[in-house]
Amino acid sequence: MIPPGPDTPDNVYAAFRNAAQNYPARTFLRVLPETARAYGIEPGDHRYENTLSTVDALTLTYRSAGYRYGQRVALLLENRPQFFHHWFALNALGVSVVPVNPDLRAAELRHIFSLAEPVLAVAIQSRREDLSRAAESAGVNCPVIVSDGPIPSCAADSIQSEPSAQSQNQPAVHSAEIRASTEAAMLFTSGTTGLAKGCVLSNEYFLQCGHWYSTTGGLMALEPGVETMLTPLPLFHMNAMACSTMAMVMLGGTLCLLDRFHPNTWWQAVRESRATCLHYLGVMPTLLMQAPESHAERDHTVRFGFGAGIDPELHAAFETRFGFPLIEAWAMTETGNGAVIAATHGERRVGSSNIGRPADDVEIRVVADSGENAAANEPGELLVRHAGENPHFGFFSAYHKDQQATADAWQNGWFHTGDIVRRDAQGYVTFVDRKKNVIRRSGENIAAVEVESTLIRHPRVAAAAVCAVPDDVRGNEVFACVVTDPASDPDASALASEITTWMLGELAYYKAPGFVAFVDALPLTATQKIQRGELKALALAILARNDAVDVRALKKRNAI
Repeated sequence: MIPPGPDTPDNVYAAFRNAAQNYPARTFLRVLPETARAYGIEPGDHRYENTLSTVDALTLTYRSAGYRYGQRVALLLENRPQFFHHWFALNALGVSVVPVNPDLRAAELRHIFSLAEPVLAVAIQSRREDLSRAAESAGVNCPVIVSDGPIPSCAADSIQSEPSAQSQNQPAVHSAEIRASTEAAMLFTSGTTGLAKGCVLSNEYFLQCGHWYSTTGGLMALEPGVETMLTPLPLFHMNAMACSTMAMVMLGGTLCLLDRFHPNTWWQAVRESRATCLHYLGVMPTLLMQAPESHAERDHTVRFGFGAGIDPELHAAFETRFGFPLIEAWAMTETGNGAVIAATHGERRVGSSNIGRPADDVEIRVVADSGENAAANEPGELLVRHAGENPHFGFFSAYHKDQQATADAWQNGWFHTGDIVRRDAQGYVTFVDRKKNVIRRSGENIAAVEVESTLIRHPRVAAAAVCAVPDDVRGNEVFACVVTDPASDPDASALASEITTWMLGELAYYKAPGFVAFVDALPLTATQKIQRGELKALALAILARNDAVDVRALKKRNAI
């Protein structure tokens, strides 16, 4: 928990102002030439003092135009410096921001505008018309401007209801006083399944993210005024917006944001940024391990990487090859760093999907299907809360306009994560998979992530994702979408049989794919996570076209 004091900030803008006062000449943002070319902007460093001047001038402009506490403004600005200018300026007025994924299209944008009801949207030029149409179709009066355009006057009656920005055990704020509990942002869940929910995040949420990261220590020990963090993750995601940004703000560090992850130029970006730490997610480590070895990949100043999702089989090899530890961790948009678990202290257990042992300020339960606490090493759903008087501390405030979903998530005083983990007798936690990604076949539970991480080790497989499809006999069957090595031109049936036979030697027979489909690309989110809803729809469509190879006959006990 953030220790109170006379200089303790209670909002994001105040935290940045403190950093600018303490480290005025220090670089806040570093824009590399590659990212500058992608965005058509100038490369270079943006100092704290200069950024604060830009933010303060923009704050005055917004205030003069009538923007005020309780409103929301949508931002589709990718990973550009202008995102921070508008976010911090609006935060100073108590206006919440709604970061928008630039990959979203008409129906998704309409959903966001309908739910969040922003009074203004600030966008890159190429998406301005798309956002205008989305606002119109959602019935929302929301002008759309470019980041350096004139800011229109705000209608006097355009204020959202503040109570939705409060957690259930906090009073609603009806005055214009900006507090730690005031809504700072509405982030939409990744939408890998179903419609994305609007997660209301308070200033407290962001401040706790920065406080935890800057003080957690261990393998992630950071020093004020000297760190540089490199991340390819997008600012509409809590990892970059809350963890990366707020950690550097709290420390007067430098943040280097890439436009996206570029495997071929990654180590060049690491060197040019002079990064001391970096972030990763999803398949990023796998892609780096597939690249040819080069002396340049050890020419860096990185002390650690922080993220989740590395293939356990590649974890030790990655650290040996590239020369720094990857700290696996667990958190969600909803939990923020109010209940983060990270393998930064104690035993790391590399190669086991270990995410560490909960710190003293985090309480967890691992619950079996029966509803009882799971035994040691027994899989169960992870339930979390912050220790102490306020179990909601550092968490999201609510799902906007969905009190039932918020209540369901917080059943019996515990946040139900939907993640399956195992906890051993020493308290160390191992991630298994999302509960909804567990495939139930003939009474056996199969973790999709385990099958995927095994498939990717086959020499002919470049990427893979699996999901459940209906089976008349077994209830569900494992369906694998596979991207092959670009150099191969396989006979689909023969290669599918080869892969499945190989899998039967690596995993229990029932975990091997029953269907294999070769695809050009997997449906991924901007953070390189598999879009599970899109994957399921793709699998069913492929089955309907009879375009998958049926290898179920190979799945027999003692097949190898």
